[in-house]
Amino acid sequence: MSIYPPSLERLINNLSKLPGIGQKTAARLALYLFRASREFSESLATSISEVKKEIGICSRCFNLTDDDLCQICRDPSRDGILCVVEEVGDLLALEKAGAFRGRYHVLQGVLAPLDGIGPENLRIKELLQRLQPESIKEVILAINPSAEGETTTTYIAGLLRKQGVSVSQIARGIPMGGDLKYTDAVTLKRAMEGRRESC
Repeated sequence: MSIYPPSLERLINNLSKLPGIGQKTAARLALYLFRASREFSESLATSISEVKKEIGICSRCFNLTDDDLCQICRDPSRDGILCVVEEVGDLLALEKAGAFRGRYHVLQGVLAPLDGIGPENLRIKELLQRLQPESIKEVILAINPSAEGETTTTYIAGLLRKQGVSVSQIARGIPMGGDLKYTDAVTLKRAMEGRRESC
């Protein structure tokens, strides 16, 4: 039997379905929302509803958008380099860092044969269809370094090279502030292989 009234229990259960939110955090958020002003709660509910109604997927790169094409695809100042990422969150992180001024392509996942996810389940075909019309000179593969990510990177790199496109991959190594003795062997190996001349 729940210690919360039914409506509060439903809110806690719904909040606990969010990524990274456990039951305790969900309960704390639900109690905060109960104490918050009615205006705030209604504004939050409206914002959630608007996102579900108004936000879609860009028809070209599969980023989030409220139009057919996202702001990045509509920006004529973006150059002919294409950065391929796994998910929209990866694209947003790269944009926030300000380290890339080209265009993007979101795969919407990675190859995972054991889970039944093959090339036909990702946006690989659409990636290949963009190369000629957009005069793409280089494709940067910025896919997360998991086993599935490595498989996806290798597979896509092979397809792109057959198209005569220059293919590169983001560097991987020790994070800033990292400690060598706590770094895994694969990361250390990649850091050594990807070393460059000191400044």
